[in-house]
Amino acid sequence: MNKSLITTCLCILFIFIPFLNNPNNINTINAEKAIPSHAKWGKIAMQKATERYPSAKIYDYLHVKREQKGNYSVETFKLWLDENNKKFEVIVNIHFDTKSEKISKISLQKQNTHT
Repeated sequence: MNKSLITTCLCILFIFIPFLNNPNNINTINAEKAIPSHAKWGKIAMQKATERYPSAKIYDYLHVKREQKGNYSVETFKLWLDENNKKFEVIVNIHFDTKSEKISKISLQKQNTHT
């Protein structure tokens, strides 16, 4: 009788101890995800592609590169779109002043078509 009572008490104790722990004593790590510098330009690239191809759906995109040419920079993105089951790629180049980040030109070029 005493053995089963002790075993039952220990089981109950081991089951409820984790729930009795004060949340302030729980160690947590807050990992912040770094937002890439090209993120804002990627949003603009997707917005412009959506404006140009309103019935197409962007299903993937890639930041290709950033080039600096004197006072200007160019962010290049490759977007994959699907319009009525016809897949195609669009290259978006965003030209802007490196210091002020004022956009001077955005070009979109439709690439090879896939079925």
